[in-house]
Amino acid sequence: MSSLPGLFVLGEANFSDHGANRLGASALMQGLADGYFVLPYTIGNYFVSAKQPKPSTSGAEFKKAEEDVRAFTNKLLSIKGKRTVTSLHRELGKLLWEKCGMARNEAGLKEALKRIPELREEFWKNISVTGENGEFNQNLEYAGRVADFMEFAELLCLDALERRESCGGHFREEFQYPDGEARRDDDNFAYVAAWEYQGVGKAPVVHKESLVYEEVHMSTRSYK
Repeated sequence: MSSLPGLFVLGEANFSDHGANRLGASALMQGLADGYFVLPYTIGNYFVSAKQPKPSTSGAEFKKAEEDVRAFTNKLLSIKGKRTVTSLHRELGKLLWEKCGMARNEAGLKEALKRIPELREEFWKNISVTGENGEFNQNLEYAGRVADFMEFAELLCLDALERRESCGGHFREEFQYPDGEARRDDDNFAYVAAWEYQGVGKAPVVHKESLVYEEVHMSTRSYK
């Protein structure tokens, strides 16, 4: 558990700090190990011992959240289009794989940022969500997730486009040395960024926190 009661951290982030790229097998395996073997017992123990009071549902914020979810659900079910959610999900996934994968470039990222809004518009005009409201409806749940993916995909591409360097998993083809090694830009990109969502069609706001090391200095990681 982190310093915030009830907020748990799993995977490699739960015990140490790492460099730029932890996308390999060790990171994935630790996430799986924590998820399968550690987290269920940890969370269960917290629920039993924490004894948190049941939050009130009478607040204006709760009612607003309920209204928003209800409107979102009704909108998804009312479209009655011709395309399946799966088809748009796969098209979005293929676009990200090709334009915002482990290696990406400015032209491809700009192409993705032009295409994603078109996919989002197609989603909200032409999807077909089967089933009814008020029942166990996995198709409806899936559609809600893919709607979120549209926003997240756009943010991924925007962040990748702004980071004009190659660093770990962020490999921009334009920024590499003649021997193929990643070319970093610590003067301009030594920071942690968090993007604040502003709504559909509005540019997100980026918040930056500089990385300052007093004892250990940053150095280029070689993959050779």
